[in-house]
Amino acid sequence: MTTLGLVILVAVALAFDFTNGFHDAANAVATSIATRALRPVTALGTAAGLNVIGALVSTKVATTVGNGIIGTPHGSAALTIVFAALAGGIFWNLFTWRLGLPSSSTHALIGGLVGAAIGSAGTVKWDGLLSKVVVPMAISPLIGFGLGYLTVIVILWLFRRFRPDPVNRGFRHAQFLSTAAMSYSHGTQDAQKTMGVITLALLASGHLSRFHVPVWVILAAAATMGVGTVAGGWRIIRTLGSRITPLDPPRGFAAQASASAVLLVSAYGYALPVSSTHVITSSVMGAGATRRLRAVRWGVAREVVLAWVLTIPGAGASAWIVYLILHGLLRL
Repeated sequence: MTTLGLVILVAVALAFDFTNGFHDAANAVATSIATRALRPVTALGTAAGLNVIGALVSTKVATTVGNGIIGTPHGSAALTIVFAALAGGIFWNLFTWRLGLPSSSTHALIGGLVGAAIGSAGTVKWDGLLSKVVVPMAISPLIGFGLGYLTVIVILWLFRRFRPDPVNRGFRHAQFLSTAAMSYSHGTQDAQKTMGVITLALLASGHLSRFHVPVWVILAAAATMGVGTVAGGWRIIRTLGSRITPLDPPRGFAAQASASAVLLVSAYGYALPVSSTHVITSSVMGAGATRRLRAVRWGVAREVVLAWVLTIPGAGASAWIVYLILHGLLRL
């Protein structure tokens, strides 16, 4: 792998990180904007800063993504495989952003890695994919839904004797903390995916002798994620903040607090690349369902879940096509 090729690959990886930031900004800020707890500029600025801090604290998830999904490619094929994986992830992020669907940037990147590895006849660690991606993908939204529902029930019981107006005012202030927690937990998860891919390329090219994330990779990925978050993804913010279910401050706080707990336990306890998009969306559904089941717009929810299901194969197919095109061009 040439130095120029590696520089181009790092630039493409950071471009994916940027799309991840503006695509997933909704995860941290949509509920607080929808309940008018925070102004959009304040919410996005808070999210950007805490995303960066969260990304700097741990690299456990980066190791899982970079070392636990596919075998380490070697030689000239490494650049093509990683580039195709990133291209597949970027395509899927832009496609779902255009539709306003909160799909998972995490699974878009993982799907891209798998598709590129299959296209190159490389090694996919199917056991790792199943245990570290597919099973958490199925379980984490259920936990998020249940935790969001139960948290609202506890809040309603604790404040049952209070008038609604002071309760809403109090939880609007509390949402600053839950937005900060959600932003921090998003940083511990999502920015690390790009770190893992860049480190994979450095290892494959011989610039690293073992898998460890260099400090400059951490700083570059964290900063790019923060800039992308400031750019915002307003289509998805509208979907998550208002189209799925109406939210008041207690329910917005409950959804963010529940999702943050799931993401932090997944990152620090198990080093699992859990989708922040899946978890916050399901937590919003759970919080909204406490009004009544019909309070959740299940038609919109079905569209969102369909995007979740299609993300890994969709991004994988995109990366597979990109790999075949690049491989054919490089042989000419």
